[in-house]
Amino acid sequence: MKIRRLVYFATALLAAWFLLHTGFVVADGLTDTGERAEVGVILGNTVNPDGTLSERLRQRLNCGLHLYQKGRVQRLLVSGGLGKEGFYEGSKMREYLRQHGVPDSLIVVDNKGNTTGMTVQNTLRLQDSLGFRRLLAVSQYYHLTRTKMLFRKAGFTQISSVSPRYVELRDGYSLAREFVGFYQQLLF
Repeated sequence: MKIRRLVYFATALLAAWFLLHTGFVVADGLTDTGERAEVGVILGNTVNPDGTLSERLRQRLNCGLHLYQKGRVQRLLVSGGLGKEGFYEGSKMREYLRQHGVPDSLIVVDNKGNTTGMTVQNTLRLQDSLGFRRLLAVSQYYHLTRTKMLFRKAGFTQISSVSPRYVELRDGYSLAREFVGFYQQLLF
């Protein structure tokens, strides 16, 4: 009987922790404080097998484009890796931004940002050459809390975020994945 109670209590505690964490992640990811930064970092996502952008990636790029057009960022850094579809996400992202009026000189491409952690490392390696003190991260709302935590863990604290107002069915799965990923990367 004691073991059953302990299991029940542990399960309830984990569920409450998950709900509180997820509530914070959603609120944090959907909050736009209106801050400005020298660079907007747009994190990559799927490029379709035919070379077109997934809707999720297009929404991220439109969000970053809006920040640039409103003068909230001076330049855009696009980061992603080589997808299994055979396209470099960063290069496809630059192509999209150029087609929408962003000068090539204001787009920085990181084609080695295969993970969020690699994007953080690669971005911070460019800090001296790009001369930024503040960053705005652009990704889906559920991804931003972990992204900002990784920047802070790497010693960069002047990080804010903005997400596109785009929701899809798979967000439930993504929220659960982010819960695990957040603590895994926080602790290790």
